[in-house]
Amino acid sequence: MGTIKSKIAKGGLALAVLGIISILLSFFNYNVKLLAWIDLWGSTMGWVIRILLIVGGAALFFLLGSDEDAE
Repeated sequence: MGTIKSKIAKGGLALAVLGIISILLSFFNYNVKLLAWIDLWGSTMGWVIRILLIVGGAALFFLLGSDEDAE
């Protein structure tokens, strides 16, 4: 069961990193190709989705990744 938790935690970290990269690239009017759909609903909703990616990914990483050290 620990391997599933660690894989989900790594996936959460990947989501958070994608959100951060998307925010950094948006300042230069670029976007990650995987996340190009974000701005289809407008600029404000794009920022909300980016922030949710970071918060949700970080939550998965910290909540499920901390059990790996305890074992």
